[in-house]
Amino acid sequence: QVQLVESGGGLVQAGGPLRLSCAASGSIFSINTMGWYRQAPGKQRDLVATITSGGSTNYADSVKGRFTISRDNAKNTVYLQMNSLKPEDTAVYYCYTNVRTKSFVRGDYWGLGTQVTVSS
Repeated sequence: QVQLVESGGGLVQAGGPLRLSCAASGSIFSINTMGWYRQAPGKQRDLVATITSGGSTNYADSVKGRFTISRDNAKNTVYLQMNSLKPEDTAVYYCYTNVRTKSFVRGDYWGLGTQVTVSS
């Protein structure tokens, strides 16, 4: 019903920037929260940042001041601008969204993930 397509991952040197994008499509009536989570090898999936439809943001302490989340409601797209990247930011980054479908059913949807690798 709802698909999320992520892009922008890759390999970057420590201190460098990277920008992730995630576009939602399908049977969408409205989108509430959009966000990014990440999962490093052997670890649980953790919140990175979220943004509501009204623009309120929430960040993990580890990324505050370095990452910026934004969204384009007209395009159903969320972005994550990552600056001053550190090797510990290496993980698979997953896009998340809470959607009300055209059938007026609300649910959570996840992307397949995009790898971000930061070399020291």
